[in-house]
Amino acid sequence: MSEVYTFGIKSGQPTALINITNEVQNVIKDSGIKAGICVIFAPHTSAGITLNENTDQDVIRDFVMETNKIVPISDGYHHIEGNSAAHIKSSIVGVSQTLIIDDGRLLLGTWQGIYFADFDGPRIRKVYVKIIEG
Repeated sequence: MSEVYTFGIKSGQPTALINITNEVQNVIKDSGIKAGICVIFAPHTSAGITLNENTDQDVIRDFVMETNKIVPISDGYHHIEGNSAAHIKSSIVGVSQTLIIDDGRLLLGTWQGIYFADFDGPRIRKVYVKIIEG
């Protein structure tokens, strides 16, 4: 039986992509599992999990800039809490990723990193990680 691991994330701005690759890799290391799959899940309706380039921070800045153009923070939404844009972005990006573990490490592309996307910050958030051996 494998457990669900949890760690916290703190965002500092309304829309932020936070690299969590090292945190997820540490969970895999701590699990002792050498082969299987890793599911990363954001239990929030205004956040997401995505893969993107982890070398040039301009990619992240461009991602935030363009998602704010596609789904503006303020656009005459009716949701009383005022964070409809965050809910829409969460649905577009998705709240989970499933990745392969081989030899105790994530199989990621050369430039790929795992990002927690907070679309309604600043906040303190949670990330759940489930490792399945196989």
